[in-house]
Amino acid sequence: MNRVQAMKMPEMSPRDFYQVNALHAFGLFASSAEMRFERLTRLAKRLFNVPVAFVSLADSHRSWLSSKQDNAGDGRHAFFSEAAVTDKLLVVPDTVLDARFQDHPLIGDASVRFYAGCPIRVGNGDQLGTLCLLDNQPRAFNDDDQALLRDLAKMAEQELFAMELATIDELTRVPNRRGFEAMAEQALNLCKRLDKPVSLFYFDLDLFKQINDRFGHAEGDRALQDFSTILTRSFRQSDIIGRLGGDEFAVLLPNTNQQQAEVALRCLDKTIRQHNRASKRDYKLHYSVGFSDSHTEATQTISDLMQRADARMFENKKAHTQQGAGVLAMLLNLLLPAQRKYRH
Repeated sequence: MNRVQAMKMPEMSPRDFYQVNALHAFGLFASSAEMRFERLTRLAKRLFNVPVAFVSLADSHRSWLSSKQDNAGDGRHAFFSEAAVTDKLLVVPDTVLDARFQDHPLIGDASVRFYAGCPIRVGNGDQLGTLCLLDNQPRAFNDDDQALLRDLAKMAEQELFAMELATIDELTRVPNRRGFEAMAEQALNLCKRLDKPVSLFYFDLDLFKQINDRFGHAEGDRALQDFSTILTRSFRQSDIIGRLGGDEFAVLLPNTNQQQAEVALRCLDKTIRQHNRASKRDYKLHYSVGFSDSHTEATQTISDLMQRADARMFENKKAHTQQGAGVLAMLLNLLLPAQRKYRH
């Protein structure tokens, strides 16, 4: 795909989106991560006999804790941000004696005297987070302890890999239907509790079968990848994008009303037009779309939103088909007299 500068819609209030963002950092839905890592952190606490063990998953904006095994509070975020300055296993036997943490608030009142953290990586080698141990007493941490912590971090990586297989579409690398529905359902429930609006777009690529038939399935796959990349670049990090199957995609926009969603759609349409001009392909990307939102209609589940948006997308697609048929008929009417003249 030619790299076209995406026209992103303006971000909403970061304060409004803070809690929603935490639901799907790195494309993982939080409840599953909590449930899976809770078992791992409980095991780490028992094996190392420490009061605190947690997995911290960090994105470019902040870190968030996926297992709550103690009452240490948000101060752990600050400690993690300072401790995770290395991409290797880090052990601090006594933080009071370590110059890097002399002025840290958690060190001053002796809340944290020991820290050990081992990176957790994804398949491409990028660091996704850290498996952390904390203690309020200084302690030794020998080679065997470090090897055991590395083994537990590997278990966390295997959990993440299993989650990815179950929830990520292999072709486009966005959540599949299962992943999208789980993540979107949680975002919807959270926004309902906060009395925030939720909007949903349901997309279908037009003439996708013709792309496959004329140019081959490899080019059809490329069209799907292009479209998913454009969606990812056009919408916000707080929006949830999924491939539902075939040539169908959905985007859930938390804390977004209909007027704001229309701004997002205009930005997407502009980016699609830029792509079509720059790609120099023998075909162009076109889509049909349906919209639904949580505030103007009764919405209980994400399925309600998707069903309404899907029905409206179908009406939009039918209108596109009828419009295309009308254009074709007009062209045939223009051509027929010339053809008859040619035969005479």
